[in-house]
Amino acid sequence: MESDDDYGLYEATDSGNVSPEEDDSDEMEDDMDIGLGEEPGHSEDKADEEYYFEVLSTDEIVNHMVESIREVNNVIEIPITTVRILLNHFKWDKEKLMDQYYSETEQEKMFQDAHVISPYRKPPVTSKVKRTIPPNQVLECEICCLSLSKQMMTGLECGHLYCKQCWTDYLTTKIMDEGASQMIECPGNCNIIVDDQTVMNLTQDRVKLKYQHLITNSFVQCNRLLKWCPSPDCNNAIKVQTVEPKPVKCRCGHQFCFSCAENWHDPVRCTFIKKWIKKCDDDSETSNWISANTKECPTCNATIEKDGGCNHVICKNASCKAEFCWVCLGPWEPHGSSWYNCNRFNEKEAQANRDNQEKSRAALQRYLFYCNRYMNHLQSLKFESKLYAMVKDKMEEMQQHNMSWIEVQFLKKSLDILCECRRTLMYTYVFAYYLRKNHQQEIFEDNQRDLENATEQLSEYLERDISAENLSDIKQKVQDKYRYCDSRRKVLLNHVYEGYEKEWWDYTEAPTN
Repeated sequence: MESDDDYGLYEATDSGNVSPEEDDSDEMEDDMDIGLGEEPGHSEDKADEEYYFEVLSTDEIVNHMVESIREVNNVIEIPITTVRILLNHFKWDKEKLMDQYYSETEQEKMFQDAHVISPYRKPPVTSKVKRTIPPNQVLECEICCLSLSKQMMTGLECGHLYCKQCWTDYLTTKIMDEGASQMIECPGNCNIIVDDQTVMNLTQDRVKLKYQHLITNSFVQCNRLLKWCPSPDCNNAIKVQTVEPKPVKCRCGHQFCFSCAENWHDPVRCTFIKKWIKKCDDDSETSNWISANTKECPTCNATIEKDGGCNHVICKNASCKAEFCWVCLGPWEPHGSSWYNCNRFNEKEAQANRDNQEKSRAALQRYLFYCNRYMNHLQSLKFESKLYAMVKDKMEEMQQHNMSWIEVQFLKKSLDILCECRRTLMYTYVFAYYLRKNHQQEIFEDNQRDLENATEQLSEYLERDISAENLSDIKQKVQDKYRYCDSRRKVLLNHVYEGYEKEWWDYTEAPTN
């Protein structure tokens, strides 16, 4: 069994993954982000329920992993690298591991499923042979077929022996080329996982470093109570006590939903924000436009858009060149004949075509209605986040006019609330897109309208109406308006959450997990 010192192999290394230091010299700039939530430690709104979390740097993640391993190792007292493999097998659920470990019927199965040798099982014959081989005995490596002394050979508890150079090459390829860390199996096709100490003993420093990174990354990805910050170039992780769709804020300033890792999207639930993002990213609405504005060639089914007034259409597909009527999609040749009935209305066929086309147009128009408003608030949110620089200048100007630092904080507070309202309004249009009409939906839209009107007025105050001459006069007006915006925002959110609890909402699409 390894000693506790063996876990020095998971010490954090200085590889550029340390978290950015907080800049205490300018607290205002630290808070100037679009996410705009509470400081790390609790969330907002129904919203006022506390949701505790921690932001962990790379070093802290490693320390947390080692602490979890030691905690289990102190109880079950089996090799520490085996504990790490078992914990990974159970997604770092210590309670689940303990339950199965102390089960009389499940313990052996646990080791088999995790692909490790049980420390309580008698060693296999091959392992006994490995231990009884004289040091000067010459053995043949099963990979390179070279005959080498026992000192040049090594293997796992399964008993398969290979020369150290083959082991090194094998592990280096697995780690550096394939990015493997959790499921590097013995080359002997016995499915036994290579333990961490073997990797550290047989690889070079650069391979060890990448292996440590892979282990750390896997620890976060497998642990349901941990999640990497999705912000680019951020190497922090968020640790929570319970998994809930709540906002968390990283030290880098990025705020996101812990459950789905998307930008915080109150009041939309995760299932619908995923649908919305996919809908905006894929070509589903392009297909709707095509359905509403094009037709298919009746011969080769190529999609054709009519770009002129003539109804005599010639397919541009080189292998088709079919000539047909745009109106009835019939062949063009008989259209000059007196017996051809292109002018005769076919009620059933026309109604079916009209219904399909109208549905496509209506679906497209509905999507564009909500998408345009969603994108408008997103764009406004980006613009208004730039107001922080202007507000900072105005705050400094006001302090030069004999106003204290505390007295000028209303400007920053108003801008914080303005951005929170923009973000909420942006996601209310996603929520509204998936709602069916009912009485509660109408109340929701009334609340949405009130918040939108108040938000636009507050935005206008901050962008246009504040000047050096009227700073004192407009202060009360700005304060009243941002307080009203904040209250209307909370009213809207609380109504949505009450609807969730009382099942008021009826959706156009079924929620999915």
